[in-house]
Amino acid sequence: MSSLVLDAEALYADLLRGMRQQLAACSQPPRLVGVASGGAWLAQRLQTDLGLAEDIGILSSSMHRDDFSQRGLAASGQTVLPFDVNGAHLIVVDDVLYTGRTIRAVLNELFDYGRPASVRLMVLVDRGGRELPVQADLAVARVSLPASQTLELARTDDGRFRFRLQDTQTPA
Repeated sequence: MSSLVLDAEALYADLLRGMRQQLAACSQPPRLVGVASGGAWLAQRLQTDLGLAEDIGILSSSMHRDDFSQRGLAASGQTVLPFDVNGAHLIVVDDVLYTGRTIRAVLNELFDYGRPASVRLMVLVDRGGRELPVQADLAVARVSLPASQTLELARTDDGRFRFRLQDTQTPA
């Protein structure tokens, strides 16, 4: 097991600062869209902490996964976009960027709802290992993990964030 220690709350504080800078630089306020489930948790908390009145959107990757036969249908929830996507400036928020396949899937899902004017990607952690040409506009932290480990955001009962690092290899 790795000794990697990531303070999810400290990284969230950095993401919040980055979002404030993004919003200050925008002529037209963007809409927040979280990737189910960790990204949706982040987007919900950002909406509150930034004092944004507009509802956030949630994007599910389950209907557009290219590795469905390996992963099966995820229980990550359904897409909810309570606003018109056409012409909107969107900020997609996710917890961990890895291969790029989830982002590809949520972008396909997003375009099923319309054509946004722009889409920016912000993540807490970029763990490398990209299989597709996907890059975050803002990655608060960058770490290198072996493919045998997963890193995912978890939320405590009081709404605080923490990371879960797990080995995925089964013992021989």
